[in-house]
Amino acid sequence: MSIYVISDLHLSFSENVQKPMDVFGGEWLEHAERVKKNWEDTVLENDTVIIAGDISWALKLEDAIPDLNWIRDLPGKKVLVKGNHDLWWASMKKLHDLFGDDLRFIQNNFYEADGYAICGTRGWICPGDEHYSEHDEKIYKRELLRLRTSLMAAKNAGFSKIIVALHFPPMNDPYSESGFTELCREFGAKHVFYGHLHGAEGFRSGVQGNINGIEYRLVSLDYVRCKPYKVEV
Repeated sequence: MSIYVISDLHLSFSENVQKPMDVFGGEWLEHAERVKKNWEDTVLENDTVIIAGDISWALKLEDAIPDLNWIRDLPGKKVLVKGNHDLWWASMKKLHDLFGDDLRFIQNNFYEADGYAICGTRGWICPGDEHYSEHDEKIYKRELLRLRTSLMAAKNAGFSKIIVALHFPPMNDPYSESGFTELCREFGAKHVFYGHLHGAEGFRSGVQGNINGIEYRLVSLDYVRCKPYKVEV
């Protein structure tokens, strides 16, 4: 069994959602078709794929269902984390009632895969960002609480090997700490994956590599070139 990660699928299969990504060119040309081919060529049924946010452009759950069904029908087990554009994301009960174990949604909880606990939350911009405001402070603290709750659930279940999936980068740059990095270190996370950043300039601002014993990786769709990234467990 293997674990893969990818972020920012930005799907829009509903006829009510008009958000073509081809206008951004490059890796976004026919990106859904390319993801599907790479996924089917790579992922086996017993593997797990983490999708770290910005899954669907839909505003309502009913319009996200075609996108979620598309993901459901791909090989492997899927674990989903919310992104800032996932405005369709409903209550955990509603999502579970719709998809059961076909799709697994993380919010204040975790899922096990190959001996690892997969934890996570959406995340948010961190203190020190030039755009950080009092409004952001409230969201930031709420997301920290959600990540702590997820990590604590894994710890209480006896897991010592932890993967964290966020949508937003966990820090502003490799030389600054944040509440997210502190939590990951406190609970002994081995890997932290995130998305949200796009294009050459965005990629350069993302933290990569081993910092304080934690492996950080950017897995935005355009960065990984439409292919799920395999976790080195």
